This record gives sequence, C-alpha cells and structure tokens, in this order.
Amino acid sequence: MLKGKTTLITGASRGIGKGIAEAFAKNGSNIAFTYASSVEKAKAFEAELTAKYGIKAIGYQSNAADFNAAQALADQVTADFGTIDVLINNAGITRDTLLMRMSEDQWDEVMDTNLKSAFNLTKACLKVFLKNKAGSIINMTSIVGITGNAGQANYAASKAGLIGFTKSVAKELGSRNVRCNAIAPGFIETEMTAELKEEVRTAWIDTIPLKRGGTTEDVANLCLFLASDMSTYITGQTINICGGMVM
Repeated sequence: MLKGKTTLITGASRGIGKGIAEAFAKNGSNIAFTYASSVEKAKAFEAELTAKYGIKAIGYQSNAADFNAAQALADQVTADFGTIDVLINNAGITRDTLLMRMSEDQWDEVMDTNLKSAFNLTKACLKVFLKNKAGSIINMTSIVGITGNAGQANYAASKAGLIGFTKSVAKELGSRNVRCNAIAPGFIETEMTAELKEEVRTAWIDTIPLKRGGTTEDVANLCLFLASDMSTYITGQTINICGGMVM
C-alpha cells in the first residue's frame, strides 16, 4: 500500500508508534522515526525493520518539542530519504494529577510534547509537502481529548488542541492536495497499560462494548488507511478507535 513512500513517525521506539512503524514497513514504506533516549534500542529497531522488510529505516534522537530541532530533523530526513510523504505526530506523554495539585511544569511539559511538537514538525515538513503537491499528516489525539478525564486536564487539553489543529491544517492545505486527519485511540494494550493493576484494566474493559482493549495493530491499520491512496477524499476528520467506548 505504501511501496516507495517515506514516513516520518515521532515516538516510534515503543507502543503505538512502534506498531505503526512495523505495519508501514511491512507495506513497503521507508521509515524515519524519532526516539527520546535509548540509542541501543533504536539501532536494534532500525536493523530489525531493514532485515525483515527490506526497506530503509533510520532512527533519529530528537526532541520534537524544540522548534529548531524539529526543523533540523525534517531537513535531515529529507536529505537522507529524498522526500517525506507521510508525517505521523505520535509522540506523547502524561503527567496525571488533579488540577489543584498540578504544577506549571506538569502542564507545560505535556503541552510541549503533545501539542507544540505537532505544530513544530508539521510546519517543518510543509516545504516538502507543498513542493510535492501531496502529503498525508496524521495526528495522534485521544478519546480523552473528546470526553475529558479527571486528573488529566493537561493531557485532555493537549489532545483536544490537536483536533482543532488538525481541522485547521486540513482547511489550509487541502487545495495543495495535502491531507490532515486525527486518530483518537481509546484503551490500547501497550507496555504502559500492561503496568496497570488488573482491577483497573478490568474496569476499563467493562466500559468497552467490544469487551477488549485495542491493539497497536488496530491503530496501525487505521493509520495505514489514512496514509494510503485508499483515503484520498478524507481530510480534517477525527476517527475514534476505541471499541465503541465513545460513540
């Protein structure tokens, strides 16, 4: 579905980002991905993608929340791969606590990583997309950005901001054949959710009509659709992938 394309994914050394990278590589896309700290882990993932799928894969240690670093990353990826066809703004963190206890740093850190980084990298990649007169931008939001959640005012605000950002970018760039959509995952089984207590996981799953958590493959398949030519008339949308938790 993506043979010969180049995809840039932020935060792809684990969890949902890693699942997306694997699915895209399997479908022929070259992979540029960012990671925060584990150089050894990133190099191993590079080698795995290249050996298993025969594509080009490079990991970049980069902080997308830094405006200049994001521009440098986009320039380096373009130099290394020749172009960027798909951008997936996936990097995200949580710093959960009740609002009355939330510090300014906890607010700013979540906003910078979850929302500002999407602005930084989208802006940094615009030159390539506009030159190509094509591109697909996928922003990873969350159902929490739609419903809100106690103890996650910072996270919910950042993810809600991504939805507004997505709609605005779609309107600005549609005439240039550049599409922008958002994906809102619900309860997805990752390394992070595996650390939750069993009673907490059970309580979550009881609220889901499909009675299971989602997988990284579920999210990756939706990304694959939005990145491919199967979705050329879809832009500005937020698609929930939550097993019916939010309808």
